[in-house]
Amino acid sequence: MYEEKLELLIAGEWCQGSEGKTEALLNPATEETIAQVPHASAADLDRAINSSLDGFKVWRATPAADRQVIMEKAARLMEDRMDSIAKTLTLEMGKPLAESKVELGFVIGVTRWYAEEGKRAYGRLIPARAPGVRQMMVKEPVGPCCAFVAWNFPGTNFIRKVAGALGAGCSMLIKPSEETPGTAVALARCFQDAGLPPGVLNMVFGVPDDVSRHVLGSWIPRKLSFTGSIPVGKHLQQLAAETLKRCTMELGGHSPVIVFNDADIDSALDAMAGFKFRNAGQVCISPTRFYVQEDAYKPFVKGFTERAKALKIGNGLDDGVTMGPLIADRRLEVMDTFVNDAKDKGAKIETGGQRLTNQGYFYAPTVMSDVPDDAKIMIDEPFGPVAPITPFKNYDDVVERANSLPFGLAAYVFTNDGAKAAAIESELEAGLVGVNHPMISTPESPFGGVNESGYGSEGGIEGLDAFLRTKFITEKGV
Repeated sequence: MYEEKLELLIAGEWCQGSEGKTEALLNPATEETIAQVPHASAADLDRAINSSLDGFKVWRATPAADRQVIMEKAARLMEDRMDSIAKTLTLEMGKPLAESKVELGFVIGVTRWYAEEGKRAYGRLIPARAPGVRQMMVKEPVGPCCAFVAWNFPGTNFIRKVAGALGAGCSMLIKPSEETPGTAVALARCFQDAGLPPGVLNMVFGVPDDVSRHVLGSWIPRKLSFTGSIPVGKHLQQLAAETLKRCTMELGGHSPVIVFNDADIDSALDAMAGFKFRNAGQVCISPTRFYVQEDAYKPFVKGFTERAKALKIGNGLDDGVTMGPLIADRRLEVMDTFVNDAKDKGAKIETGGQRLTNQGYFYAPTVMSDVPDDAKIMIDEPFGPVAPITPFKNYDDVVERANSLPFGLAAYVFTNDGAKAAAIESELEAGLVGVNHPMISTPESPFGGVNESGYGSEGGIEGLDAFLRTKFITEKGV
């Protein structure tokens, strides 16, 4: 049973939309309506925007040590409520319950890291060129912020925006996805119950383009942070430009995986097969283009196929399930398009390639071999449980192919040659590179892409700095 009460959060109060508009929330494993998502009216949005300015004035004046205490209390409430929040996440997103708990562990870690790092937003003294002059650089919160986030990681996408802003002393107005609202509501309740002042965190739902145009049209938000698709990111950046809002754009990718002949093949398979089908492949840093050197190619395809066949597909609340459904029916059609196009261009289906049931949005874990570079799936991000594998001859060949797309979020390399690893790390057009393992996202490390995968970083000191601005002060005779 879906237990989270879905509400808007405006000026410290939980409420429904003032015009009574809602939309149905579906469980992707059963296609059942499990709740109604309230929509904010234009008047509700105006209240939230104005509240974020009031909240910012209070929060920026709150000492960083006191902000840390509130954020730490919120993290403890998340720990206490993890089982309940994880169930909500699985019901609305579909991923296995164990994956939901791992995601919430990351959410708690991010909350704690930003709470602590907010106490270290240091400035510096700059030696002056004249006697009696003191020169200082200080960091200050950029102001009220706004964020719009995707559905695939309801906790992670929410907390990277909220904790980063709060740690820096900013207020945040966020619109989570209407397809996965309950996780964000549950996390926001933790902050409110921890004593966050009214207006520091506001949360709304609604028709995405209507909300974004209204919020970005106001001069009050000084920064936009977005996680989602490249086309939507470009659209939001154009809207933000009208008021010159600072932006952080965490957009899509199409991550190459390069496996050299000298790699430990079993280790590469164990790392990449599980990582590929995590969250049913609906991950922006999911490995999505597999390039395997010729001598290792056949063993890699065989091992990857075996691991895909061993997955247990089903409702994320059921015991032993290792992969859940896609988020919506529209994604099933996209998977079929990728698979059929690859088959038409000569690819071989090693396993999968079809919808699994008539109820729920389940798609079989799919492995394709001999996929040509002009296949649609090698050009466009699949965002699903389909793994295309193709051979390569030599180093120069694979680097050129890996860098052939305009995306640049993540890339993965498997080799036991240290010199080769060092060389390719610098040549790959990606903001995140994992060598011999896929762990490229932690609370304390920067996360972000290059080229059309966006710009700016979340996580690490870079993520805190994204919510800070620089001020230079010079004093004479004071």
